[in-house]
Amino acid sequence: MSGLRYPIEMVNGVPVVVAPQEIDAHNASWLRAVLLQAAARGHAVFVVDMTGTQFCASAGLTALVRAHKRALADGGELRLVIPASAAVLRVFALTGIDRLIPNFTDLQEALEPAPAAAPRPGRRKPPQGMRTRADRLPPDAGAGTSPA
Repeated sequence: MSGLRYPIEMVNGVPVVVAPQEIDAHNASWLRAVLLQAAARGHAVFVVDMTGTQFCASAGLTALVRAHKRALADGGELRLVIPASAAVLRVFALTGIDRLIPNFTDLQEALEPAPAAAPRPGRRKPPQGMRTRADRLPPDAGAGTSPA
């Protein structure tokens, strides 16, 4: 496993990890170690760029969720870059991880600082570019309900 490398690049002062094309049981623990290393660099925010990722198994999802929880516990934030056309976006939507971990359509949006007045995790207004549940609902999602 020593041949696997996920470099941590500094982009505009933010650590960015470029995820591999496939994340599975063979490389998820190594990715998790790199994410912990990125989080340990003392920055409030770090980013995982998944623009080239075409497959993410449950081991990869677990690594990302654990890194996200660790970042929150340390007062930071993990952000994902997942383009709207990415194959893995469906897995994130089906599992609900797209609502748990902030995700953006491109790296520049993910690197933008959060508004200073925004409250920490919970129900906050998502930064511009971040997908929300309303973005995934069909236009007539609430039309069939009647008031009680």
